[in-house]
Amino acid sequence: METINASDFKAKCLAILDRVQATGERLVILKRGQPVAELVPASRTHAKYAQMELKGTVIVAGDIVEPAVPEEHWDSLAR
Repeated sequence: METINASDFKAKCLAILDRVQATGERLVILKRGQPVAELVPASRTHAKYAQMELKGTVIVAGDIVEPAVPEEHWDSLAR
């Protein structure tokens, strides 16, 4: 990820914004050598809700209702 000093960012802001939009790359802005902000391209979705961007990205790998730990490992069942 590329970094840039805040003073350089201020001087070249519009060109940098155009480049981030065109390339989709992220940019970290530094102030006195420390990261203070991260510039990322805006979401290109026109979904009504931001969560809709995640549609189709989830893979169900097993039973989503079954407990994650088998019953024999439950301390609450031990007598």
